[in-house]
Amino acid sequence: MLINIPRAVDGLRYRYPSPLVDAITEHEPGRRLVAIKNVTVNEEFFQGHFPGAPIMPAVLTLESLSQSAAILLLEREGVSARTQVVLRGINDAKFRKQVVPGHRVRLEITLGQQRPTLAKAQATASIGDEIVAECELLLAIVAPKVDIHPTAIVHPAARIGDGTAIGPHAVVGAHVTIGPGCSIGASAVVEGWTDIGEGTEIYPFASVGLAPQDLKYRGEPTRLSIGKRNIFREFVTIHRGTVGGGGLTSIGDHNLFMAYSHVAHDCRIGDHTLLGHMATLGGHVTLQDYATISAGSGVHQFCRVGRHAFIGGYSVITKDALPFARTVGSRPARIFGINAVGLTRRGIPSDVIARLKKSFRYLLQSKLNTTSALRQIERDKNVACDDVQSVVEFIRSSKRGVILRRASRRAEELIADE
Repeated sequence: MLINIPRAVDGLRYRYPSPLVDAITEHEPGRRLVAIKNVTVNEEFFQGHFPGAPIMPAVLTLESLSQSAAILLLEREGVSARTQVVLRGINDAKFRKQVVPGHRVRLEITLGQQRPTLAKAQATASIGDEIVAECELLLAIVAPKVDIHPTAIVHPAARIGDGTAIGPHAVVGAHVTIGPGCSIGASAVVEGWTDIGEGTEIYPFASVGLAPQDLKYRGEPTRLSIGKRNIFREFVTIHRGTVGGGGLTSIGDHNLFMAYSHVAHDCRIGDHTLLGHMATLGGHVTLQDYATISAGSGVHQFCRVGRHAFIGGYSVITKDALPFARTVGSRPARIFGINAVGLTRRGIPSDVIARLKKSFRYLLQSKLNTTSALRQIERDKNVACDDVQSVVEFIRSSKRGVILRRASRRAEELIADE
């Protein structure tokens, strides 16, 4: 499950010092969660406790259930990253069996009645098919308040969401809207007509929403729109749009921008992308979902980088980079096959990866020109799938041309050695 367990458990106020949840196996946001606690003999609470016959204290079984319930309550749409949960009561607790080292405890939480500040949850701990403990948890939900450092300069007209923290010497302009649970680091600057979604983290000295570096820009009220749970590391620069480019720079959700990376005016960035250290996007660049731009690489203005694409370190991209491909180099950039490792990590089925590989062979290894290769891909039923078709459409819709030059065998060997 894509949940940071220690961080989520920290949202339970007055909790036991150590997380008592090891894994999450099922998660229906806002409804139900199943977690696992593996009980081992080296648990700190066993040291000196029940010598010769270690037993997990019943109160810690309840603590495991409470931590699981806190994760379920906090990992919901629209909940601030700084919201906290407080255990207010336990009803009808029953303990049916002892928990000892070696047990794998299944912790199941189902939410019941809910109010904005209060929730009930049915909690069950079991080993195999046997219930060891069950109860009803009464949980308070504590919404955080805005925390603005006294030295920060925040314009009175700026709109700041609950739970947002603004660090020392940070600057927030008049037209800025910051969602709940965000973090603005020390000496960071957020200016212009900028909207920032919930849970976004802006690290010290980052510059977000300032005027574009375009000589045609004359101070028009163009915008920057940022989705939720993005991370902008130190010295990142993000510029808002220009009138000529549609007036908007847009960034989706769950993106990571490493230190010193740069996003120029009118870029369109999807979800789950990554810009490495000092990576640079020129104006009007489109970066599709799950694309990765490695350290020191630059993408020329008006280029597109397809979804699940991987751009290697210190590459120069002057044409569109294919979806699902590994593109590396600068004189010129070349394709090193599909991004098989990235696709596997993201759960793309193996049969789809195989179809993509075969379609890329038509494009890169056959003696067909691009038009003929695309026709052949569409005729071949063995490669037919939505992802392959999206590659075909990406190439046909290109305005700058597509990088289709295959790397030499020697270059592929060098990359593999690295």
